[in-house]
Amino acid sequence: MLNDLPYLSAGEGPPLIVLIYTPEAANPTGLTRWSTMRMVRPFTSYFTVYVVNRPPGLPPTTTMADLAAIFAQAIRTTFEGPVDVLALSTGGSIALQLAADHPGLVDRLVLAGTACTLGPAGRRAQRGYIERARQGRRPSPALAEIVTESALGRVLLKGLLWLSDGGRADRTDAVTVLNAEDGFDLRGRLHDIKAATLLIQGADDLVYPLDLARETVDGIPGSRLTVYPGRTHSGTFTDKRFAPDALAFLTDR
Repeated sequence: MLNDLPYLSAGEGPPLIVLIYTPEAANPTGLTRWSTMRMVRPFTSYFTVYVVNRPPGLPPTTTMADLAAIFAQAIRTTFEGPVDVLALSTGGSIALQLAADHPGLVDRLVLAGTACTLGPAGRRAQRGYIERARQGRRPSPALAEIVTESALGRVLLKGLLWLSDGGRADRTDAVTVLNAEDGFDLRGRLHDIKAATLLIQGADDLVYPLDLARETVDGIPGSRLTVYPGRTHSGTFTDKRFAPDALAFLTDR
């Protein structure tokens, strides 16, 4: 545990904090763990990578600022001086809040597939997930509309997502984080971010549309935006350019 937060670590060098979203407030397991560690492997040649997750059992009223404060405390008590942060999707929302509320703790910030607030489709899908979870139904089919714009693709995907939910019983922690992101809007606070910032965005991201990514970068002094044409939300992280672009920024090469 990292100051009572679950984490995975690998590599050697200065710390790199990685923030991602997982439905469970625990270290990822199985295929999710494999894909996560595969994604961060290129960074382990330059950094000691810490994939840090939130603690379980947070109050349902938890806000994004509350989440940021939890990670800030872990960074403050574990490391000397500011750290570099790599954050994806909802993890990026937490990282933006962290960098705005605790600017002295973040040196370089790489964001991917995120923005200063959710787009309309992303908000609608996440609210659908929350509502289905509260009704005791398998919630993941609600996310189909942010994966593909194809009507047929959504029908097929809803079935696959329904099957993928089979082994999960308690989704309380997931609902808490998605509720926090539903209320997240940092558009009036972006100027408070002092970290050198790079945002990598897929041009076809349905969760955080490109116009919101541009607005985010416009609001953070000195920040940069890299756009991958034709890439969707998840396609941004799997693009072969992602790790080299992020590393070039983090290592100032």
